[in-house]
Amino acid sequence: MTHAQLVRMAEEWLRRCYRCGIVLSEQSCTDGETPDVIGWKKKCRSVLIECKISRADFLADREKPFRKEPARGMGCERFYLVPQGLIRVQELPACWGLLEAKGRRVLISVRPGRQSQRDQSGLMREMELLLASLSRVEVRIEPQTITDFLKWKNRLMEYNGGRLPQGIAPDTSIPDVSLT
Repeated sequence: MTHAQLVRMAEEWLRRCYRCGIVLSEQSCTDGETPDVIGWKKKCRSVLIECKISRADFLADREKPFRKEPARGMGCERFYLVPQGLIRVQELPACWGLLEAKGRRVLISVRPGRQSQRDQSGLMREMELLLASLSRVEVRIEPQTITDFLKWKNRLMEYNGGRLPQGIAPDTSIPDVSLT
């Protein structure tokens, strides 16, 4: 099993089983923390999954600054996803959950604590990660802004070859300020 396979499994698990509406994988921001997978549920509840394919990788993870000061890290809830049998429950950091990959299935071996594991600085790091990710999206959709891209009428027009669907009127309340 590869790290990429575990990351993909974690993404799917967060979307389907844990009902996270937004899921990002392997995105980084300036503080140095690059979660393998992080998702958000209702009420800004974040769920972090670190994927480890070897014991050495799992043990090295303990030395990261945001593991030594867990409240500053990302994720209200935190899990490790590993191949089944790779680590023992007793080796988990306090309040972490354990997911184990068995074939194509993800099994919950230990549920994390329900109390949020992150503090205000962890929340700010998550915001930075989300903003950095949105910035990457905006660069890819230029010259359109992300606001215009997200408006449902604009998406409908794009899918209909530049025409609004029948029965939908254009928004004339916004003045045209183009320099044509």
